[in-house]
Amino acid sequence: MSLAARTLNSIPDEELVRLFQSSGEPDCFGELFARYRRRVYYACRGFFYEGSAAEDATQETFLRAFENLHTFVGGNFGGWLMRIAKNVCIDQWRKQKPEPGPADVELDKLPAAGAFDPTSDLHCAVEALLKEMQALSPEQRRCLELKIEGYSYDETAACTGLSIEAVKSHLQNGRRMLWMKMEGTLSQLK
Repeated sequence: MSLAARTLNSIPDEELVRLFQSSGEPDCFGELFARYRRRVYYACRGFFYEGSAAEDATQETFLRAFENLHTFVGGNFGGWLMRIAKNVCIDQWRKQKPEPGPADVELDKLPAAGAFDPTSDLHCAVEALLKEMQALSPEQRRCLELKIEGYSYDETAACTGLSIEAVKSHLQNGRRMLWMKMEGTLSQLK
């Protein structure tokens, strides 16, 4: 069946990628862009406060994806694209962050290594949270870790081999367990 006989929106991502790699057909990449532009934008928007920075990062993500699509060898296209978006956001954030010059840093005023108080409430809360996460079931812990890293339900399901409903269930139960165990610790931080 030819490409013209099938509508692009009914073709799976992996096949669109293969078609683009073999033919260079711009409509294939255009369909991938249409499928993922909102997800990439909202992921970038979660990283940047300003919408214009998120738009720039989204544009750069698709530019890098277009330039490197020949290197994609299969797997989860959405996950591959989101990793590009994450790297673009980090790169742009680093460019925005002003580097301190020699006049800005007084070496004698920098804290010594280990000078941060390991008994602070925040440090203790983070340690308790990490400990409680280790006590969760492996599925709950893995789903939470992927969610923290910004993966969608679909991407988490693909990474873990679980169904989307199972991912949602593990996330909900894991969050509930953490909340119940951490409620006293969190109320002390307020």
